[in-house]
Amino acid sequence: MHDFSNLVLKLIEASRNHESYRDKECINLIASEGLKSPAVKQILSLSTDLEGRYAEGENDLDGHVKKRYYQGQKYMTEIENYATDLLKNLFNCGWADSRLVSGTHANLATFKGLSLASKNRKMVVTPLSCGAHISHDYAGLAGSVLGLENINHVYNIDEFNIDADKSAHIIRAAKPGIVTFGGSLFLFPHPIKELKTVSKEVGAFIAYDASHVLGLIAGGVFQDPFNEGADFITSSTHKTFPGPQGGIILGNPKNKRLEKAIKAIQFAIFPLSTSNTHLGRLPALGIAALEMKIFGKDLARQTVKNAQTAGQYLYENGVKVLCESKGFTQSHQIAVDVCNFGGGKKVAQKLEEVNIVLNKNLLPYNDQNDRDNPSGLRIGFQDVTRRGLKEDAIKHLCDLMLSAMKEKKKPSKIKESILELKKEFNQVKYGFESLEEVIKYCEA
Repeated sequence: MHDFSNLVLKLIEASRNHESYRDKECINLIASEGLKSPAVKQILSLSTDLEGRYAEGENDLDGHVKKRYYQGQKYMTEIENYATDLLKNLFNCGWADSRLVSGTHANLATFKGLSLASKNRKMVVTPLSCGAHISHDYAGLAGSVLGLENINHVYNIDEFNIDADKSAHIIRAAKPGIVTFGGSLFLFPHPIKELKTVSKEVGAFIAYDASHVLGLIAGGVFQDPFNEGADFITSSTHKTFPGPQGGIILGNPKNKRLEKAIKAIQFAIFPLSTSNTHLGRLPALGIAALEMKIFGKDLARQTVKNAQTAGQYLYENGVKVLCESKGFTQSHQIAVDVCNFGGGKKVAQKLEEVNIVLNKNLLPYNDQNDRDNPSGLRIGFQDVTRRGLKEDAIKHLCDLMLSAMKEKKKPSKIKESILELKKEFNQVKYGFESLEEVIKYCEA
């Protein structure tokens, strides 16, 4: 019993240490992590009973609860329907499903459902080496779990984007059931509208993985997937969209073909891939949607501006930031080649020593068989933007990064500066401070 108790005490201590370390002491530049507002955190803390309840069953073509197999559901049904309607309103679509527990789960259900609806197991995707998420790839969910046959888009490394003309030939020849856009290393809008016609010509559904850029889409920057031709948007809800961890799928049941696809996706959600849908996050998801409705445009614009500012500043100071000729990025992230500083792994470790947290990343031209030693970094600016950093503060942050990369100062001195920066920017912007503030806003 002593060993068991000792483990519990260590668990509690590590949990407390983590909360202080990552929230109060680190600059967080990982592109796949979001930052919740005090109001979103507050409603999460008030949803403790809800997070232990079950609500498996069927939804209708509005995304509302149609049938559940447990009792005690009356408020749970309302909560799910309200959260769904807030998403539909925010993204101006006719159908949403908020039961997904992650972005990968959203991809699983969408890819499975669309392969069933199209009766076609072929899917055209961005190459994994060029920024696609592992769930799109033959080595991940799409191939190893769902058994889909992946065919790659043609990718232009110089443009850091899909080559629309050459990919059109691939789609026409392969005749896939699904054409997929979006990814994880995602700097520029993908050519949905350029490939819409050929995708429809071969009978393919267009799925867009917006996990990294959902908040930018909500804010009206980056691109508008539905207006450009996407049939479905899949996403996580905790990157540039600053909600709780989870996933969503969005769509429009505007004809019989899409209604059939939605029903197939719903079948892939339940009963095929989920039972407990982690209901405790849904009220927080709704509050985050409200925040993006009100503050999303300013947040998205400043996030992109900060990413572009960092790209330009690092480039001017001797760092190989990719896509200089294209303004470095149109999203929340930049891609940096740090082979001259020892490679991505070494530089990420150096920066972690001074409490700057980001991740190493394979670049398209790296050795894809040596995933542990890429030359690149992926740097995201959604967290620091929501903490209130603007261009001058971003340049100061870049100076601290450069000092660590070039070993200009002792790590201890740089860490002191990082802690000072965190103290200066210690509040969450572009959101509500409390649920009471939310209520006052909505009642005004």
